[in-house]
Amino acid sequence: MMKKTLAVAALMSVAFAGAAEARDQIRIVGSSTVFPFATAVAEEFGKTTSFKTPVIESTGSGGGLKLFCAGVGENQPDITNASRRIKKSEVENCASNGVSEITEVKIGYDGIVLANDRSAPVFELSKEQIFLAVAKVVPSKDGKSLVDNYYTNWSQIDPSLPDEEIEVLGPPPTSGTRDAFVELVMEEACDSFEAITALKDNKDQHSAACQGVREDGHFVEAGENDNLIVQKLEANPIALGIFGFSFLDQNGDKLHGSVVDGVAPTFEAIADGSYPVSRSMYFYVKNAHVGTIPGIMEYVGEFTSEKAWSDEGYLADRGLIPMSAEEREAVRNAAMNQTPLSM
Repeated sequence: MMKKTLAVAALMSVAFAGAAEARDQIRIVGSSTVFPFATAVAEEFGKTTSFKTPVIESTGSGGGLKLFCAGVGENQPDITNASRRIKKSEVENCASNGVSEITEVKIGYDGIVLANDRSAPVFELSKEQIFLAVAKVVPSKDGKSLVDNYYTNWSQIDPSLPDEEIEVLGPPPTSGTRDAFVELVMEEACDSFEAITALKDNKDQHSAACQGVREDGHFVEAGENDNLIVQKLEANPIALGIFGFSFLDQNGDKLHGSVVDGVAPTFEAIADGSYPVSRSMYFYVKNAHVGTIPGIMEYVGEFTSEKAWSDEGYLADRGLIPMSAEEREAVRNAAMNQTPLSM
């Protein structure tokens, strides 16, 4: 199997080399959360170098990794952005399609926020309350079994919450934001309920209970377009939207973020780890394209420069939560050396 994979990779590389100058512009796909950061870097890169400005498509993290891993060649993307780390299954899919060497570049941190229109009060929620609002199944009223989610108003979950209908607008399953929300909120909260903890010996049932999102209209998949979510939140100020902190930061005149487990989503709280729904963000480079598609390493150099991703860099102005100076140096060195990904 390994020999076959290597042979496929070698043939694809030879074919790609024969069409070396067929494309002279970097192609990037992936996360809608990383998209504004990548766009800022691409614009700066296009202005300050002799290379063309990269073409960037917002496809969601999962969608981007699927495109990225489809193969090597001029018709395949060079880089994919991700608001979560690549999965082992995705690395295996890449390898099976000849994408055998990938460089991982961590760019900084972001928080997952639940935000609503500024004309309505700020929500103060626990992870458990969020779980009960969006989960597909919840504990029955006696707490001994699991039933389809019957909560329709926030006040049914807790009398201190608004007596308003639950409406949460969120990203689809292809989104890294959705993955992070499920992992950092739903999976952490689910075992607070005895009826779910009792399923731990059955991995499939336990995972389904912790990860399943309701489909009865109280959770609405709003696609990868965060701007569309803002429009819908303006139409219903008591509705909550799920997206990255950077997008909330850019729309602070329209929206405010919910307090989660007693902590508001601020730059400082995400940076110091006290905000409980924080994550790392990445982009991945297809090493086989370096040296064939012009400018890839120069783009990586711009993204990992101090003028871009440091505390005082232009990406911080867009809402990126920077890594420490030591971590930035280590990531930059690995990126510029094209160190292959190791899970």
